[in-house]
Amino acid sequence: MLFGAGSLLSMPHILKATEASLPNTGAGENFTFLFQGDSITDGNRSRNMDWNHVMGHGYAYIIASKLWYEFPEKRFHFFNRGISGNKITDLEQRWNDDTLALKPNLLSILVGINDVGALIKGDTSFTAEQFEGKYRALLQKTKNDLPGVQFVICDPFILPVGKVKDNWDMYDGEVKKRQDVTRKLAKEFGTVYIPFQEAFNKALKKAPADYWIWDGIHPMPAGHELMALEWIKQVSKKLKFIA
Repeated sequence: MLFGAGSLLSMPHILKATEASLPNTGAGENFTFLFQGDSITDGNRSRNMDWNHVMGHGYAYIIASKLWYEFPEKRFHFFNRGISGNKITDLEQRWNDDTLALKPNLLSILVGINDVGALIKGDTSFTAEQFEGKYRALLQKTKNDLPGVQFVICDPFILPVGKVKDNWDMYDGEVKKRQDVTRKLAKEFGTVYIPFQEAFNKALKKAPADYWIWDGIHPMPAGHELMALEWIKQVSKKLKFIA
Protein backbone atom coordinates (compact mmCIF):
# COMPACT_ATOMS: atom_id res chain seq x y z
CA MET A 1 0.00 0.00 0.00
CA LEU A 2 1.26 3.47 -0.85
CA PHE A 3 0.74 6.41 1.46
CA GLY A 4 0.53 10.01 0.45
CA ALA A 5 2.19 12.77 2.43
CA GLY A 6 -0.96 13.40 4.45
CA SER A 7 -1.16 9.76 5.48
CA LEU A 8 2.49 9.72 6.53
CA LEU A 9 1.92 12.71 8.77
CA SER A 10 -0.83 10.83 10.60
CA MET A 11 1.36 7.79 11.31
CA PRO A 12 3.24 7.35 14.60
CA HIS A 13 6.63 8.97 14.32
CA ILE A 14 9.89 7.03 14.41
CA LEU A 15 12.03 9.51 12.55
CA LYS A 16 15.61 10.50 11.91
CA ALA A 17 17.29 12.36 14.73
CA THR A 18 17.05 15.71 12.98
CA GLU A 19 13.33 15.24 12.48
CA ALA A 20 12.68 13.83 15.93
CA SER A 21 14.20 16.74 17.79
CA LEU A 22 11.24 19.00 17.15
CA PRO A 23 10.41 21.61 19.82
CA ASN A 24 8.33 20.43 22.74
CA THR A 25 5.65 22.87 23.81
CA GLY A 26 5.55 21.70 27.41
CA ALA A 27 2.23 19.93 26.92
CA GLY A 28 3.95 16.97 25.32
CA GLU A 29 3.58 17.74 21.63
CA ASN A 30 6.39 16.19 19.56
CA PHE A 31 7.87 14.66 22.71
CA THR A 32 10.68 12.16 22.04
CA PHE A 33 11.02 9.07 24.26
CA LEU A 34 14.21 7.00 24.06
CA PHE A 35 14.60 3.58 25.67
CA GLN A 36 18.22 2.55 26.24
CA GLY A 37 19.62 -0.66 27.67
CA ASP A 38 20.24 -4.36 27.12
CA SER A 39 18.24 -7.37 25.88
CA ILE A 40 15.28 -6.68 28.15
CA THR A 41 14.80 -3.37 26.35
CA ASP A 42 15.96 -4.65 22.94
CA GLY A 43 13.13 -7.17 22.83
CA ASN A 44 14.36 -8.56 19.51
CA ARG A 45 13.65 -5.24 17.80
CA SER A 46 14.33 -4.80 14.11
CA ARG A 47 17.17 -2.59 12.92
CA ASN A 48 15.16 -1.10 10.06
CA MET A 49 11.78 0.57 9.51
CA ASP A 50 9.76 -2.63 9.93
CA TRP A 51 6.75 -1.22 11.77
CA ASN A 52 5.83 -4.62 13.19
CA HIS A 53 9.10 -4.95 15.09
CA VAL A 54 10.82 -1.57 15.36
CA MET A 55 10.05 -1.22 19.09
CA GLY A 56 10.77 -4.86 19.92
CA HIS A 57 8.26 -7.02 21.78
CA GLY A 58 8.89 -6.05 25.38
CA TYR A 59 7.97 -3.33 27.86
CA ALA A 60 9.16 -0.50 25.57
CA TYR A 61 6.78 -1.72 22.86
CA ILE A 62 3.88 -1.89 25.32
CA ILE A 63 4.55 1.62 26.61
CA ALA A 64 4.87 3.09 23.12
CA SER A 65 1.75 1.31 21.90
CA LYS A 66 -0.36 2.54 24.81
CA LEU A 67 0.83 6.15 24.64
CA TRP A 68 0.59 6.33 20.85
CA TYR A 69 -2.96 4.97 21.07
CA GLU A 70 -4.13 7.25 23.87
CA PHE A 71 -2.50 10.49 22.68
CA PRO A 72 -2.41 10.64 18.85
CA GLU A 73 -2.71 14.43 18.97
CA LYS A 74 0.62 14.66 20.82
CA ARG A 75 2.61 13.29 17.85
CA PHE A 76 4.98 11.43 20.16
CA HIS A 77 8.26 9.95 18.89
CA PHE A 78 9.60 6.67 20.28
CA PHE A 79 13.03 5.12 19.85
CA ASN A 80 14.31 1.79 21.13
CA ARG A 81 18.10 1.50 21.21
CA GLY A 82 18.47 -1.41 23.59
CA ILE A 83 21.05 -3.99 22.46
CA SER A 84 21.17 -7.53 23.80
CA GLY A 85 24.16 -8.28 26.00
CA ASN A 86 25.04 -4.66 26.64
CA LYS A 87 26.79 -3.55 29.80
CA ILE A 88 27.42 0.00 30.97
CA THR A 89 30.71 -0.04 29.02
CA ASP A 90 28.85 -0.88 25.80
CA LEU A 91 26.44 2.00 26.33
CA GLU A 92 29.43 4.25 26.85
CA GLN A 93 30.91 3.28 23.47
CA ARG A 94 27.74 4.00 21.47
CA TRP A 95 26.31 6.87 23.54
CA ASN A 96 26.95 9.66 21.03
CA ASP A 97 25.22 7.95 18.10
CA ASP A 98 22.51 6.02 19.94
CA THR A 99 21.57 8.59 22.58
CA LEU A 100 22.84 12.14 22.18
CA ALA A 101 22.27 12.28 18.42
CA LEU A 102 18.59 11.41 18.90
CA LYS A 103 18.07 14.43 21.18
CA PRO A 104 15.43 12.81 23.39
CA ASN A 105 13.15 14.77 25.68
CA LEU A 106 13.00 11.69 27.91
CA LEU A 107 15.76 9.10 28.28
CA SER A 108 14.88 5.83 30.00
CA ILE A 109 17.81 3.59 30.98
CA LEU A 110 17.75 -0.03 32.14
CA VAL A 111 21.20 -1.60 32.47
CA GLY A 112 23.23 -3.60 34.96
CA ILE A 113 22.36 -7.29 34.79
CA ASN A 114 25.03 -8.07 32.19
CA ASP A 115 27.59 -6.23 34.31
CA VAL A 116 26.68 -8.59 37.14
CA GLY A 117 26.91 -11.57 34.80
CA ALA A 118 30.38 -10.54 33.62
CA LEU A 119 31.59 -10.24 37.21
CA ILE A 120 30.16 -13.63 38.17
CA LYS A 121 31.90 -15.19 35.15
CA GLY A 122 35.21 -13.88 36.43
CA ASP A 123 35.81 -10.42 34.96
CA THR A 124 36.67 -8.55 38.12
CA SER A 125 36.75 -5.18 36.35
CA PHE A 126 32.95 -5.06 36.43
CA THR A 127 32.59 -3.90 40.01
CA ALA A 128 29.71 -1.89 41.41
CA GLU A 129 32.12 1.03 41.78
CA GLN A 130 33.02 0.88 38.07
CA PHE A 131 29.31 0.67 37.21
CA GLU A 132 28.57 3.76 39.29
CA GLY A 133 31.41 5.80 37.84
CA LYS A 134 30.60 5.09 34.21
CA TYR A 135 26.84 5.47 34.73
CA ARG A 136 27.34 8.85 36.42
CA ALA A 137 29.63 10.00 33.60
CA LEU A 138 26.98 9.13 30.98
CA LEU A 139 24.30 11.00 32.89
CA GLN A 140 26.51 14.05 33.34
CA LYS A 141 27.54 14.07 29.68
CA THR A 142 23.90 13.85 28.63
CA LYS A 143 22.88 16.60 31.04
CA ASN A 144 25.62 18.83 29.63
CA ASP A 145 24.64 18.21 26.01
CA LEU A 146 20.86 18.04 26.56
CA PRO A 147 20.18 20.20 29.63
CA GLY A 148 16.40 19.82 29.38
CA VAL A 149 16.32 16.03 29.19
CA GLN A 150 14.13 14.09 31.61
CA PHE A 151 16.00 11.05 32.92
CA VAL A 152 14.21 7.85 33.88
CA ILE A 153 16.47 5.41 35.74
CA CYS A 154 15.24 1.84 36.05
CA ASP A 155 16.72 -0.52 38.60
CA PRO A 156 18.04 -3.89 37.38
CA PHE A 157 16.11 -6.86 38.76
CA ILE A 158 16.12 -10.64 39.17
CA LEU A 159 13.96 -13.41 40.55
CA PRO A 160 15.08 -16.85 41.79
CA VAL A 161 14.66 -18.95 38.64
CA GLY A 162 17.12 -21.11 36.66
CA LYS A 163 20.81 -20.22 36.83
CA VAL A 164 20.01 -17.19 38.98
CA LYS A 165 18.38 -19.41 41.59
CA ASP A 166 21.32 -21.83 41.40
CA ASN A 167 23.72 -19.01 42.27
CA TRP A 168 21.28 -16.84 44.18
CA ASP A 169 23.53 -15.42 46.87
CA MET A 170 26.02 -14.08 44.34
CA TYR A 171 23.39 -12.70 41.95
CA ASP A 172 21.29 -11.20 44.72
CA GLY A 173 24.24 -9.52 46.40
CA GLU A 174 25.65 -8.00 43.22
CA VAL A 175 22.30 -6.90 41.79
CA LYS A 176 21.45 -5.19 45.08
CA LYS A 177 24.71 -3.24 44.87
CA ARG A 178 23.71 -1.93 41.43
CA GLN A 179 20.20 -1.18 42.62
CA ASP A 180 21.79 0.94 45.33
CA VAL A 181 23.77 2.72 42.61
CA THR A 182 20.69 3.43 40.51
CA ARG A 183 18.79 4.79 43.51
CA LYS A 184 21.78 6.95 44.44
CA LEU A 185 22.13 8.34 40.91
CA ALA A 186 18.39 8.93 40.60
CA LYS A 187 18.51 11.07 43.73
CA GLU A 188 21.71 12.82 42.67
CA PHE A 189 20.34 13.79 39.23
CA GLY A 190 16.72 14.29 40.29
CA THR A 191 15.40 11.64 37.93
CA VAL A 192 12.25 9.56 37.78
CA TYR A 193 13.09 6.22 39.38
CA ILE A 194 11.44 2.93 38.40
CA PRO A 195 11.60 0.33 41.21
CA PHE A 196 11.20 -2.76 39.04
CA GLN A 197 12.55 -5.13 41.69
CA GLU A 198 9.93 -4.00 44.17
CA ALA A 199 7.20 -4.43 41.55
CA PHE A 200 8.33 -7.99 40.75
CA ASN A 201 8.61 -8.85 44.44
CA LYS A 202 5.03 -7.72 45.00
CA ALA A 203 3.90 -9.72 41.97
CA LEU A 204 5.08 -12.93 43.66
CA LYS A 205 1.95 -12.70 45.81
CA LYS A 206 -0.08 -13.34 42.65
CA ALA A 207 2.01 -15.97 40.87
CA PRO A 208 5.38 -17.76 41.24
CA ALA A 209 8.65 -16.30 40.01
CA ASP A 210 8.79 -18.21 36.71
CA TYR A 211 5.39 -16.77 35.74
CA TRP A 212 6.98 -13.33 35.63
CA ILE A 213 10.60 -14.04 34.62
CA TRP A 214 11.36 -17.30 32.81
CA ASP A 215 15.11 -17.56 33.54
CA GLY A 216 15.54 -15.22 36.49
CA ILE A 217 16.58 -12.33 34.22
CA HIS A 218 14.35 -12.01 31.14
CA PRO A 219 10.65 -11.30 31.73
CA MET A 220 7.77 -13.39 30.48
CA PRO A 221 5.00 -11.52 28.61
CA ALA A 222 3.25 -10.86 31.93
CA GLY A 223 6.53 -9.52 33.30
CA HIS A 224 6.87 -7.04 30.45
CA GLU A 225 3.30 -5.90 31.06
CA LEU A 226 4.13 -5.43 34.73
CA MET A 227 7.16 -3.34 33.74
CA ALA A 228 5.14 -1.18 31.37
CA LEU A 229 2.48 -0.52 34.00
CA GLU A 230 5.08 0.39 36.64
CA TRP A 231 6.98 2.62 34.20
CA ILE A 232 3.88 4.57 33.19
CA LYS A 233 2.75 4.80 36.81
CA GLN A 234 6.02 6.41 37.91
CA VAL A 235 6.68 8.55 34.82
CA SER A 236 3.15 9.96 34.73
CA LYS A 237 3.79 11.53 38.15
CA LYS A 238 6.34 13.75 36.41
CA LEU A 239 4.87 14.01 32.91
CA LYS A 240 1.31 15.07 33.61
CA PHE A 241 0.41 14.99 29.91
CA ILE A 242 0.46 11.16 29.92
CA ALA A 243 -1.48 10.80 33.16
